[in-house]
Amino acid sequence: MKASRLLHLLLLLQARRRITTTELAERMEVSRRTVLRDVEALSTAGVPVYAERGRSGGIVLLPGARLNASHLEPRELEALSVLGLGGEQLERLGLTTAHETAARKIAARQATTSGTQRVARLADVILVDSAAWFADPAAGVDIADLASALRHGRRMRVEYRRSAEGRATTRVVDPYGLVMKAGRWYLVADDRSNGRLFALERLPAFESLETPAALRPGQTLRTVWAALKERTESPGQVSVTARLRASRLDLARRILGNRIQKVSGAEGEWCTVVVRYPDIESVRQLLQFGDHIEVITPQAARARIVRLARDLAGRHEAPAR
Repeated sequence: MKASRLLHLLLLLQARRRITTTELAERMEVSRRTVLRDVEALSTAGVPVYAERGRSGGIVLLPGARLNASHLEPRELEALSVLGLGGEQLERLGLTTAHETAARKIAARQATTSGTQRVARLADVILVDSAAWFADPAAGVDIADLASALRHGRRMRVEYRRSAEGRATTRVVDPYGLVMKAGRWYLVADDRSNGRLFALERLPAFESLETPAALRPGQTLRTVWAALKERTESPGQVSVTARLRASRLDLARRILGNRIQKVSGAEGEWCTVVVRYPDIESVRQLLQFGDHIEVITPQAARARIVRLARDLAGRHEAPAR
């Protein structure tokens, strides 16, 4: 039995506890007979998994079972240790046990290595924290349940609240899969044949429908995500020139990213930056730099900053409500 197939089988069972032989065979892209042989081998090796016969039967992993990673190679185990999923994300995906067991297995393998120079584990020299700064624990659907439902390739009815709206609305989408970006999970799906991102913290409920997902020909999770990412991160067509205090240049690069098109004069107290936005209204983002910035051109952007600043000052001059 291949180690990768063993890991896949155990992770699927750990997330669901009970899965039909047919579904396991489809997900692992093997025959039902191969699944049954793998289950028998795991059971013989002491893993509490068994085949349950009958109409409602399937492959069952006993509650409280721990992932046995003894069949994994050291390089596979090390890869698990630096996947980049944080503790909360592993918990929501049902992979906490697998991750902990893999870490113990890596340590055990290295402790018994003889005749070779001791090399530090990747996890000792690489720490990946994928959670966003200052992020609160996100509410929403159970990611493990959603990931499991996505494997069936069906349309979904989702409840979703847009960021500018107070209540969720219902829509039917054709899902491609899940993406985790900067500590946030997104459902990538077609909404009326248009690619969309649905933040899971604003997606409180979903329902799989019987209708197969009508995905666009030739499109996959990776291709749709690439297009959405490019569209989201596009710097825009409006160029705004501003004077920025040089001591705030590093902060500006963290906040504005690739929207900064050009920087000049950074060796002095002030520098000049050219920032690209999709529209004039987006210039309000620069207000967070306070008295460390002055918008120079275009005049429409400068005038918008003036109106926003006057409105902000006016509300602070009056007594607090």
